[in-house]
Amino acid sequence: MKFKWIDEHRPHWPVKTMCQTLEVSRGGFYDWINRPLCDRDKRRAELIEQIRVEQERSRGLYGSLRIHAALAARQIEVCVNTVATLMKQAQIRSKRGKRFRVQTTDSRHDYQPAPNLLDQQFTAELPDQKWLCDITYVPTDEGPIYLASVLDVCSRKIVGWQIADHLRAVLCLDALSMAIQTRRPKAELIHHSDRGVQYACDAYQGLLAARGITISMSRSGNCYDNAMMESFHSSYKTELVYQQPGGRFATKAQARQMTFEYVEVFYNRQRRHSAIGYMSPEQFEASLN
Repeated sequence: MKFKWIDEHRPHWPVKTMCQTLEVSRGGFYDWINRPLCDRDKRRAELIEQIRVEQERSRGLYGSLRIHAALAARQIEVCVNTVATLMKQAQIRSKRGKRFRVQTTDSRHDYQPAPNLLDQQFTAELPDQKWLCDITYVPTDEGPIYLASVLDVCSRKIVGWQIADHLRAVLCLDALSMAIQTRRPKAELIHHSDRGVQYACDAYQGLLAARGITISMSRSGNCYDNAMMESFHSSYKTELVYQQPGGRFATKAQARQMTFEYVEVFYNRQRRHSAIGYMSPEQFEASLN
């Protein structure tokens, strides 16, 4: 056990120092190192290497549950508890970061809010039956920008998004227009948002009405009414924004480029979601066909 501990901690301390502290010989340690691995140790080493591969593919963001799902997808048989144990022993950790919140909703306006038709029912049998929308603050060294997103409840896919350095309604209109153009939803779609002026204004409501989309809005001051959308923006912040030096992007251009890559390449097509069987949104939608 002492030799194994020394081997695992060689990246941190000199072998000579550890051998002296634990009162074992360096020669004995190196003899132990050079012995052929038993089948169990070989299996352990192989699993750790496979875990490292999946952790790198996830950009260092996955914990044991998603790593286990990724291994299972490659038909590597191992239980989730073993994955968790090996990750702990090999010091393989998720690097998800801190959180903070900036208010982006201004519900102090004269527009009439819509009723809460969604009623926290965050399930849908098929895509394009329920969309969720919201705005989040994105810090950069050049000043704040804002991300407006449209999320499909069924697949968790981001079907529309836009970034701008303002909170005017056109930001949300552009995100919605992207979703409509790429998805071409049918009239039974429910669109849910908060009561912010961007979503309640005439221009935004007019686009929804023209497309026959049913309007739903959260109750005043109740963040749980749009919890799934809030969860995406939380993931975006902790998995991308807060991983940058200082917890912010250097430039607005960098924010746009990295957000595109995160949403379109990683989140929609690679990131495994526990609620949809640890598939990506693209994979889940393909499985419905």
